[in-house]
Amino acid sequence: MTDVQQTGAATWRDYKELTKPNVVLLMILTSAIGMFMAVPGMVPLHVLILGNLGIALCAGSAAAVNHLVDQHVDEKMARTHNRPIAQGRVSNAQAALFAAVMGALGMGILFVWINALTAWLTLASLVGYAFIYTMFLKRATPQNIVIGGLAGAAPPLLGWTAVTGEVTGHALLLVLIIFAWTPPHFWALAIHRREEYAAVEIPMLPVTHGVAFTKLHILLYTILMFLITLLPFATRMSGPLYLLGAVVLGGGFLYWAIELIRGKNPNAPMETFKYSIVYLMSLFVIMLADHYLFPVSTL
Repeated sequence: MTDVQQTGAATWRDYKELTKPNVVLLMILTSAIGMFMAVPGMVPLHVLILGNLGIALCAGSAAAVNHLVDQHVDEKMARTHNRPIAQGRVSNAQAALFAAVMGALGMGILFVWINALTAWLTLASLVGYAFIYTMFLKRATPQNIVIGGLAGAAPPLLGWTAVTGEVTGHALLLVLIIFAWTPPHFWALAIHRREEYAAVEIPMLPVTHGVAFTKLHILLYTILMFLITLLPFATRMSGPLYLLGAVVLGGGFLYWAIELIRGKNPNAPMETFKYSIVYLMSLFVIMLADHYLFPVSTL
């Protein structure tokens, strides 16, 4: 891997971009809610702050590795061509050092101030995304986002174990929700960007199996996700407010999945992608509100 030509001095904004801050913020939202869902009362303040800081640093480290590995792909895609490494504003050596320092700090915080289980699970998530997904799965199979999505689904589990020090069925249910959400979320974007993925030979589902096939699988995964989101109510993890939110928000997701199938709205892929982000944030926030307004079980 060789550096692209340097085009200017790096700024703090370039290093911020390396961490994919919008993605990390969504991950930390689900991580923090995982913490609150694990206890009936308040999360210890040091766990809330240091736990999420450690998880965020490790997530940012994984994102920087993703930028580093994908730089030559990023150069050729409209969505990513202006990224710091692709444009040469940050060198390979600078990005690697930045990722290593963030990862080491994050792991240190988790080992010293949280617990070993959370640290090891966070490391597994980092390795899963930065190396197994980015370096291998992304280029190996059209099911890349399904398999690799497990790493991105880990934050609520990490939040849960940061508080409790153990893995429970309810914690894994939170993971399952995000795991089922990831394929329809990302495949909608992949449909919109299919020509770019084809040009760089990334075997995303709409490239290898066609748009119609991908739309069908978005609908099927959305139905599966909708059913999975009912499980917190069925298992008495969550109450009536959550159930109402899951049904309404899930209905909105199904609407966009059906709009994709109908094929009459050219903007449907990106609208579905945008809605999916709002969907996940809203679902977890409603889950948190329900947890304190309608407590239904003793954790």
